[in-house]
This record gives sequence, structure tokens and C-alpha cells, in this order.
Amino acid sequence: MSQLTLLKYLLTIFLAFYSIFFCSTHHLYAEGKEVVGWVEKVKIFPSNLIVQGKLDTGADYSSLSASHIEEFEKNGESWVKFSLKNRFGETKEISERVQRIALIKRHGGKAPQKRPVIRLAICLGSHYMETDVNLVDRSNFDYQLLIGRNYLAGNVLVDPSSTYMAEPSCQGAAKK
Repeated sequence: MSQLTLLKYLLTIFLAFYSIFFCSTHHLYAEGKEVVGWVEKVKIFPSNLIVQGKLDTGADYSSLSASHIEEFEKNGESWVKFSLKNRFGETKEISERVQRIALIKRHGGKAPQKRPVIRLAICLGSHYMETDVNLVDRSNFDYQLLIGRNYLAGNVLVDPSSTYMAEPSCQGAAKK
């Protein structure tokens, strides 16, 4: 084998290993943040239910699809009870303290909508965080959870050309 052929062979092997070990790792993390797709599986705590989440960098806040929303008083505080159902038919009943009531602007000149806001823990990829989420019936939408900038900012980078890049893997996530 000539020296030129050997050099081409070694260069090809080097480039193959470089692209496997460095380029693929760079795709998963950028600037120290996990890169995720615009749609991901997300784990909701305390229910441990996996739902489909749409990552919306244009939305300020996160919204969770809830049915049978009932507000009630508990120890002098406002609480809400609701059902959460994922795409696999698993349903969980959840009760949480209401943090506040959000006034959501709507398109088409419709009157603003009042929604209860609760604090939930969300696991997206390896990122775990408690965040405020407003409750609304999203049964007419494709995704049970809309994740807004209140969760995304400074935590993950969204690749709008990809989906389902990160399985929820928050090791040791605290259960409420």
C-alpha cells in the first residue's frame, strides 16, 4: 500500500470517528444546555404521567390540558381538582393549590379567559423544574401540554426541525 493510499485511509477513519464522537455530542448539548425537539414526551409530577408536550417559544406561559376542573376551598386556600389524560388513555386525578388566576388573551377579539394557575413539576429530557401551568381544556389540540418560555428560558434549546429527541430522564426528581 502506498503512503498516499495509507494517508487517505487514516484520514477517512479519523473523520469518521470525529463525526461520531464530537458532532453527535454537540447536537445533544449546546452552550451547556440540552437540545430538544419542538415536540417531546414530558413527565408530569406528582402524577408520574407521561404526556406529549409542544415546546412553544412564542408562548409566555405553559398550559396543561385538564378536564373536570373543579375549584374548591381547603384550609382557607383556593384549590383545584382536575383530570389529566394522556394519549395512551391513562388518567390521573390531581389536586393542587391555585397560585393565581391568569387572564389569557384570545385571538379574534374574544373576551379574555380566566384560568387557574397551579405549580407542577415537569421533567423534559434531563431537565426537572417546578413551574406555573395554567389549566384549560386542550382536548381539541394535538398536545396535552404547551410548554412556554417560563419553563424553557435558560434551560433548554429547542430545535424546530426535530421531534422526540429526549426521553424524560430526571433521576432523583423530587415527588411532591
